[in-house]
Amino acid sequence: MMNHKNYMDEAVKAALKGIHANEGGPFGCIVVKDGEIIGRGNNKVTSTNDPTAHAEIIAIREACKYLDCFQLDDCIIYTSCEPCPMCLGAIYWARPKKVFYACNQQDAAEIGFDDEFIYKEIPLPYEKRSIPFEQCARDSALKAFRQWSEKEDKIEY
Repeated sequence: MMNHKNYMDEAVKAALKGIHANEGGPFGCIVVKDGEIIGRGNNKVTSTNDPTAHAEIIAIREACKYLDCFQLDDCIIYTSCEPCPMCLGAIYWARPKKVFYACNQQDAAEIGFDDEFIYKEIPLPYEKRSIPFEQCARDSALKAFRQWSEKEDKIEY
């Protein structure tokens, strides 16, 4: 019978596998449902030139594909490090039951993975962010929103 430490060890194994394969940073993640690992990921940012290829994102995608569903109801995520803001958002969209993490934000910052600047950017007014945000063509984009609102056969999420 696997326990939380055993599952976290699996997430760390995924991180180590990725490090040794030169796939990306030292991060690993698994998704568990009913005691079975249904998703596994390690960071592949540098090997795929994909800034979104974080361990959590890869594990969530694999688990959702396995379940043939876009939500992780009754699943538990084990990640070798506290999720970054992007992964945190993905986790909330996936709606797992619980998340266990090993290393924390400070541990990550100490080896060069500091997300603090993103957390500081989020509450800033758009014009004060380091990457400028400016709204344009809202009327045009609202057409898609109106059509979604009127669509009778949409799948809600």
